[in-house]
Amino acid sequence: MNIKELVLKRAAGRTPLRIHDLIGDTKVSRQAIHKHIKELVRQGKLRKLGETRGVFYVRADTPPAPAVTVSKTYLRKGLAEDEVFDRMRRIHRLKELLPLNVLDLFRYAFTEILNNAIEHSRSTRVRVLLHIDPYLARFVVEDAGTGIFATIRNKFHLPDEYTALQELLKGKTTTAARGHTGEGIFFTSRAADSMEIMSHQIGLTYDNRIDDVFVREIRQKRGTRVAFEISRRSRKKLETVFEAFAGRQFDYQFARTSVRVKLFKGTADFYVSRSEARRLLHGLDRFKHIVLDFKGIRGIGQGFADELFRVFAARHPRIALEPVHANAAVAAMIRHAMNPGAVPGRIRR
Repeated sequence: MNIKELVLKRAAGRTPLRIHDLIGDTKVSRQAIHKHIKELVRQGKLRKLGETRGVFYVRADTPPAPAVTVSKTYLRKGLAEDEVFDRMRRIHRLKELLPLNVLDLFRYAFTEILNNAIEHSRSTRVRVLLHIDPYLARFVVEDAGTGIFATIRNKFHLPDEYTALQELLKGKTTTAARGHTGEGIFFTSRAADSMEIMSHQIGLTYDNRIDDVFVREIRQKRGTRVAFEISRRSRKKLETVFEAFAGRQFDYQFARTSVRVKLFKGTADFYVSRSEARRLLHGLDRFKHIVLDFKGIRGIGQGFADELFRVFAARHPRIALEPVHANAAVAAMIRHAMNPGAVPGRIRR
């Protein structure tokens, strides 16, 4: 099967086709794939939809489905997230447009994110955008308040908003413990195909299509903007999202988290010090199972590894540390820290 045939086959699948979906399958460069796709668009065999980072492709013979686009601004005070969603669901017939599993995920995410804006933003107004096209279900919640990272920074007296971002990524971080568990953003990010949080100068993107998270510097953005997106053909179920991190083995408590090590020091790919390890571990003693994802990490120092896999492990013997995606150099240092000469239980690559 040549590249063009593969493109057309993938474009006829359950999810919209994006260029990065093909790179791993074909071993062909992004530029070469883009050239083939551009030619298929010119020949009328493929349709290009979306803009910039959101561009995707479908076969030209794919039948269109009803589309919905609505934007509404609400006064924050007295707003109830479930009432907003239920009104949109009735007016725009979301139950007819979306499969039940997608509707469940969409409702959960929408109400969690809107509730965060209502209870934490201190903004006078909240803007909601709903967009359902033939392939994707998407919503945006935007406020002009304090900003999500600034709120966390101020609450916990952190040095900067990037440190606040790191705490958010761990899960269970909330600035209102009496009324919140801090789990909403964590589970919502797992429910999405992609989710983006923008506030002040930080842009955070969860891309579950390629199982990665990205942080970038953006132009100053007042308040917080959260965009959630999921394929209308997604097979994901809300219960499986919860089961992965709060399943029966944890008595249905949010007891498992996954932490991407690379996001804890900007663009660094080498961690050496105990202080770096302590920052990474801060607050993680609230969990029973911690997955440490070393994807993109070139190497770690003895002090960093020792603090994680010997010192922390000795202090918290009931907490399981599971390193994954470690290269040979990182895995060797982990083995040395856990027990010189021993092989750790599971180091997935």
